[in-house]
Amino acid sequence: MNNREYIEEAERDLLHTYNRYQIVLDRGEGVYLYDIEGKKYLDFVSGIAVFALGYGNKEYNDALKGQIDKVIHTSNYYYNVPAIEAARKLKKVSGMDRVFFTNSGAEAVEGAIKAARKYAYLKDGCQDHEIIAMEHSFHGRTMGALSVTGNPKYREPFEPMIGHIKFARLNDFESVLSQVTEKTCAILLEPVQGEGGLFPAGEDFLKKLRQLCDERDILLMFDEIQCGMGRTGYMYAWQRFGVKPDIMTTAKALGCGVPVGAFLMTEKTAAHSLAAGDHGTTYGGNPLAAAAVEKVLDLFEKDHIIEHVREIAPYLEERLDELAGRYDCILERRGAGLMQGLVFDRPVNGVINKALEMGLILINAGADIIRFVPPLVITREHVDEMTSILEDCIRSSI
Repeated sequence: MNNREYIEEAERDLLHTYNRYQIVLDRGEGVYLYDIEGKKYLDFVSGIAVFALGYGNKEYNDALKGQIDKVIHTSNYYYNVPAIEAARKLKKVSGMDRVFFTNSGAEAVEGAIKAARKYAYLKDGCQDHEIIAMEHSFHGRTMGALSVTGNPKYREPFEPMIGHIKFARLNDFESVLSQVTEKTCAILLEPVQGEGGLFPAGEDFLKKLRQLCDERDILLMFDEIQCGMGRTGYMYAWQRFGVKPDIMTTAKALGCGVPVGAFLMTEKTAAHSLAAGDHGTTYGGNPLAAAAVEKVLDLFEKDHIIEHVREIAPYLEERLDELAGRYDCILERRGAGLMQGLVFDRPVNGVINKALEMGLILINAGADIIRFVPPLVITREHVDEMTSILEDCIRSSI
């Protein structure tokens, strides 16, 4: 069957919760994807910040094949070596103390919310504790993660959400402080907002939050699902300023394509929150997923991925700044590392669709922002190829 025939079949069979782009992807190699008809695409989306190492990495693939031949799943009633090794390595690069593996980022956020509420419950036995999240944030589609997502359009059709959630403004400490009460148990934010528009949290803001949380025994929770795993030039974005959270979530590039996430805690938080029987998952941290995490972390170190991001990200910023300087329809560039956005004065769907026709995969972050979250292994040549195609698309749309 061709692209069109597969798409027609998918629309008959799959629940229509995605407005998918009209291509059927078949395989990948390096930073390129190919559809079933053989057309080649430069990928500056990487599965929404997932495929950090690019496609067809032999060492990664061989590690998964080797684990498949041993055992894929056993459940969490038993220990398995890949999960033990993955947890040890993840603790090392994150600076956290305890790990709980999940199947996705949204599940990691769910676990973080439960841990925060249990921490507060053990202090006073009350069940009305509040969490402060940020406006324009995005934390996932499950009911708990949706409840702390700071965009009403995602929440409203599914209300009532879980209760006692408040919203403040990113980088506005006074707006956070005004929401704090004696019932506040946690403050949750993305160190770099992704879906919300590529807004990085500032150093002063994060340090004031850390001080506030320390003074009032409030848990500081960072969602590093998209901005973590090297994307900003640090393994986790908070490490840039040294503002360590009490709870952190991670996913996406953690498994580089295998569905896996995790929430992590400091020892103090772990000792006074979730206990045996409080939380669980059938698939989380199974041997296959954990083998992926372990190999990804090995390859990040072996291939010096963080150093490469720090080298290539300024060049991406430079080329995007050049585009912004040449076209009045581009209002600004913002972001951090290889997590960038161009803000336009109009909807960007037309530019993205035109880029797809020309062999470049891009996505948006809201109606007027093109988001750039390529594989972390891109080179200057890939940046040049991307900007050349994008400029042609912009020129033809104005």
